[in-house]
Amino acid sequence: MGRATASSARRSRRGNAAASSPAGRSRRGRGKAAGGPPAQPPGPGAFDLGAQSERWAAFQERHRLSCEEAARLLLDAYEYRGLVKHTGGCHCGAIRFEVWASADLHVFNCNCSICTKKQNRHFIVPASRFKLLKGADNLTTYTFNTHRAQHTFCKTCGVQSFYTPRSNPDGYGIAPHCLDDGTVQTIVTEDINGKEWEKAVKEHKTIRDMSKP
Repeated sequence: MGRATASSARRSRRGNAAASSPAGRSRRGRGKAAGGPPAQPPGPGAFDLGAQSERWAAFQERHRLSCEEAARLLLDAYEYRGLVKHTGGCHCGAIRFEVWASADLHVFNCNCSICTKKQNRHFIVPASRFKLLKGADNLTTYTFNTHRAQHTFCKTCGVQSFYTPRSNPDGYGIAPHCLDDGTVQTIVTEDINGKEWEKAVKEHKTIRDMSKP
């Protein structure tokens, strides 16, 4: 084989190797993509962290968190801004819960038949901000009329520290007088005419939104 032929063979081998390498394939891919459809944005649930990728990875590693745990911390920190964690429960201690809400509570004082009987003053929170810490097996429930409101109370002491209100079945009504001391700053009480429940709720501008995160 002559020098010219050998040199051509070496160039050919180098060209084939470069074409088959990841970089070569990538370059070919970029060339084809230029004439193809535009890149699609990440789908739901996909993360494009950009310049924060290394910071995110370091945060996960430092705190030994899974991606889900780290994402939950981030979402909680954003959604719970301006809120405090209240804790509370029933009289005997069988029921304990925690709830994220403002330190300044907006409490409803309803005059419907059952709320009057049990003095059911309550503030409303989204279900995602309420966590039952213990006592699920010590709860019992009373319903009546439409059966949408779930009046839960402790089997032992009879105290209703929280319940599911008819106005907001996707949230919880929390009894402010069942919270532990130290986290509530002020309470503003609003009377609501539960004797004409449908009309009162329909005309109220914000009550339905109080169980939305």
